[in-house]
Amino acid sequence: MSKCSSVRSQFSEYLDGALTGVAMQDIAAHMESCRKCSAEFGCWRSAHGMLADLGPAKAPADLALRLRVAISQEKMHSPKQNLARWQVRWQNTFAPFLLQASAGFASAILLIGTVGLLIGAFAAPESASAGDEPLGNASNPHLLYSNSAVTTAAIGDRDNPVVVEAYVNGNGRVYDYEIVSGPHDASTRSQVENQLLFSVFEPARFFGQPVRGLVVISFSGVSVQG
Repeated sequence: MSKCSSVRSQFSEYLDGALTGVAMQDIAAHMESCRKCSAEFGCWRSAHGMLADLGPAKAPADLALRLRVAISQEKMHSPKQNLARWQVRWQNTFAPFLLQASAGFASAILLIGTVGLLIGAFAAPESASAGDEPLGNASNPHLLYSNSAVTTAAIGDRDNPVVVEAYVNGNGRVYDYEIVSGPHDASTRSQVENQLLFSVFEPARFFGQPVRGLVVISFSGVSVQG
């Protein structure tokens, strides 16, 4: 029985001619004396013949393309490609968000620091002795004199004064104005413009330097307040 098992286990090599000449002679001699082994070898040889009749299978027309796609997909799963994909995702999603967040945080810190500096500078100014001008002292413009031929009595009256916002430059001269209350007719505007044109003001000052400023002037027909 063991001889039959040994012979049958070598049927595939026997058909392919992969055994030595001595081994093939031993198997052939055994099958001449053993009907069971001879019958089973006949089945093996029949199956081998049918497979040989099939011939080689034809490769699909798109086999090359499928192979390239499969190889490309396999490369995409490599550690290097995974790292590259994560870098792209980081740059397109998380990086802009973190950049905006960091910029907003930095802006907030800068704003808080600036506000704190301004509060510290203006809320608690250094004490100054009498007669000294405090550092950062700001003053508004005020009227010094006017050379206009138009009398202020001709502009406005007690019951309906003409209130004007005048914009004074650093040289103490009016470069623009606006009537905020009182008559707005052409005659009144002409009188106001003539009055402001020949008026000289002490300019506004900031840190001791002349700057542009705003002064409110009221013409009530009797006096000028500004």
